[in-house]
Amino acid sequence: MANTKQKSGTTTTNKSTATKSASNSTQGSNGNSSKGSMLEDFVLDQLKDIYWAEKHLVKGITKMQKASTTTELQTAFEDHKAATETHITRLEEAFEMLGKKAQAKKCEAMEGLTKEAESIIEETEKGSMTRDVALIVAAQKIEHYEIASYGGLVQLAKTMGNNELAKLLQKTLDEEKETDLLLTEIAENNINWEAEQEAE
Repeated sequence: MANTKQKSGTTTTNKSTATKSASNSTQGSNGNSSKGSMLEDFVLDQLKDIYWAEKHLVKGITKMQKASTTTELQTAFEDHKAATETHITRLEEAFEMLGKKAQAKKCEAMEGLTKEAESIIEETEKGSMTRDVALIVAAQKIEHYEIASYGGLVQLAKTMGNNELAKLLQKTLDEEKETDLLLTEIAENNINWEAEQEAE
């Protein structure tokens, strides 16, 4: 009888252990899943931030385009504006992928960067190459912020296992990098040199 009871108790213990093990395996190796996680909430918050930034930037680029001296830089800003509108559409797709409605959250960084660009316009002489140099610097500061934002979002999307979202945001990241390189090329072609020749 004693042996029978011992076997029965062992069987009960093994069943309990197996149940716990199965429960743990459904949670994943880290005891959590990306869906509904704090990480997903953070990504969503960052999407709201860059969504506001891109929408706000459309107005900022328009002002920078009008203030530009050279046709080359004006065209670059015009193209950047069109690209920014595409980026806004992509972000709306990103919200849909997460099953959320597109929402904007004020981006303090972008507001500060566009205000700096406005100050540059006020502080530089109209029609000068120095103004174009200053506008390119201001625009590249904006580009670098966007590159950092999208670069981080792409990596986090991959971490969440959402490769579709990562690919979508990667398109915008690549375009932001291309714009940054274009601005450098425009500056180095002749604008920087001509600005250096301008008298005070």
